[in-house]
Amino acid sequence: MANLVRANVDNEMVKAVTAVMLKGHWDNLLKPKIGSCVTSTTISQALLDISQYYFSLSWSFFKWAESVPSYKHSLQSSWTMIYILTKQKHFKTAQEMLQKVAVKDFLSSPTVLNALVSSNLNNDVNSHLLSWLVIYYANSKLPHDAIQVFEHMRVCKLMPHTHACTSLLNSLVKDGLTDTLWKIYKKLQKMGVVPNIYIYNVLMHACCKSGDVERAEDLLREMEFKATFPDLYTYNTLISLYCKKGMHYEALCVQDRMERAGVCPDIVTYNSLIYSYCREGRMREAMRLFKEIKDATANLVTYTTLIDGYCRANSVTEALKLRDAMEAKGLYPGVVTYNSILRKLCEQGQMKDANILLNEMNEKKVVPDNVTCNTLINGYCKIGDMKSALKVKNKMLEGGLKPDRFTYNAMIHGFCKVKDTDGAIVVLFDMVRIGLSPSYCSYSWLVDAYCNLNNEVAVVSLPDEFTRRGYLVDVSFYRAIIRRLCKRGKIDGAEKVFHIMQAKGVLGDSLIYATLAYAYFKVGKVDAASYLLDDMYRRRLMITLKMYKSFNASYSDKNTLLDMFWSNVVQRGLISRTVYDDIQQLKILS
Repeated sequence: MANLVRANVDNEMVKAVTAVMLKGHWDNLLKPKIGSCVTSTTISQALLDISQYYFSLSWSFFKWAESVPSYKHSLQSSWTMIYILTKQKHFKTAQEMLQKVAVKDFLSSPTVLNALVSSNLNNDVNSHLLSWLVIYYANSKLPHDAIQVFEHMRVCKLMPHTHACTSLLNSLVKDGLTDTLWKIYKKLQKMGVVPNIYIYNVLMHACCKSGDVERAEDLLREMEFKATFPDLYTYNTLISLYCKKGMHYEALCVQDRMERAGVCPDIVTYNSLIYSYCREGRMREAMRLFKEIKDATANLVTYTTLIDGYCRANSVTEALKLRDAMEAKGLYPGVVTYNSILRKLCEQGQMKDANILLNEMNEKKVVPDNVTCNTLINGYCKIGDMKSALKVKNKMLEGGLKPDRFTYNAMIHGFCKVKDTDGAIVVLFDMVRIGLSPSYCSYSWLVDAYCNLNNEVAVVSLPDEFTRRGYLVDVSFYRAIIRRLCKRGKIDGAEKVFHIMQAKGVLGDSLIYATLAYAYFKVGKVDAASYLLDDMYRRRLMITLKMYKSFNASYSDKNTLLDMFWSNVVQRGLISRTVYDDIQQLKILS
């Protein structure tokens, strides 16, 4: 009974507000006695009632209310106005308003969506609104919000627009959410969405990004079956995929197929095919194709690809000739082009020539990037010129560039090469200080340097040095140190580090246990090896296929000793049946 009375009161208020709106006496709604009774629901319903006959009046009233200092539209009244604008086909205004609302309100929440959609039951209008919302979230790099809106549409049986589907799938590709993309695509098909060329192209791009050749070929067959003809983007994406996978013959077949279909190759097509030849070191074929380019103009990417190909094929002279040829045609090399030549010069230890090229870059106002600096640093480190390497690093910092993991690893390797362990330690801790984690190689070079100086004590004291400086030493550190010491046959040192690790409460992983156990096995300490393998079983630490491959790749003594070790591992049940079967298959193949 109370609800009925309340409904009647609300209806009367809606009628009153509607009458005020029609008469134009809008200021009356600002009076305390009337205004205190007007709710968001009242405004929304009044807007809907007026819009049926006087759309422009409802819009004018909404804008007027928006300008009142003491009043603020609720989400409900704003959504109602967006709904009205959409129903009246004022799509641009509705979209702009929806985006403004989406910025400040959490519209992707299922509860909010349910309340908004159920307040207006026109499915066509709701499809428009939620499709726009999917597009907004997808373009705003908020794929999970876009998915939530899409799922609500699916549950409510609202058909999304193909543009919304394309935007959603595209955002998933950009974020690398390939598995989610294919799940969404299956749902779209079940909902009755008919994919167009744009949707297929996004799916093809996903295949290219994940390197899924089989799925890309299935997609092409599906397109043909549904009479959706591939366009230039489709063919280019497929050619790029084949080229990246080294399937050059298949890429050429696609080129032939597209030409027969009346689709002319563009420079992107040629660039992919040239890249494929260059990658395989087939520079003669790459240049032949370059000279055969028709109906397209070679661009910076074309020349850079060829220059890089010549550098990889140890033909720096040809690369420099091509660089001059591109400049003659008005195409000026950028930093990527110069980096290709610099890399080869540094690899060959031609640091004088590298510096001449660097000066040329400076004269032509080509700004070096991280790759340029890292290439030079690595080049100097290889020849043991650490003074010059440090100069480049300092210039890198002055230029606003941030050293990365490659920078620090190159310098650690360089210092270790010249047996300057103090310099290597400084770089290592500088690396840790800025939040970069050293790799297995970083620690290996340091261990090798100390061992070459017969300073095994320094290696064992590294955990304490880390702790003294306030850095947390995790299992990856101990794994790297123990593995390298075992590889060099320094079992006593590895054992000491293992005990330090346990004393500090760090639990070793499968690789640490297996590495140390095998090292014991090699030197005849069978009891110590057995103890570690038994401890592995107690802790349920299993050998993975990746570990098995790593062991066989790391140790050159692939003889009965290694086979005996694996036999001990299998007997203790440290390899699952699936992994064991995979290992047997590997043995058959080898």
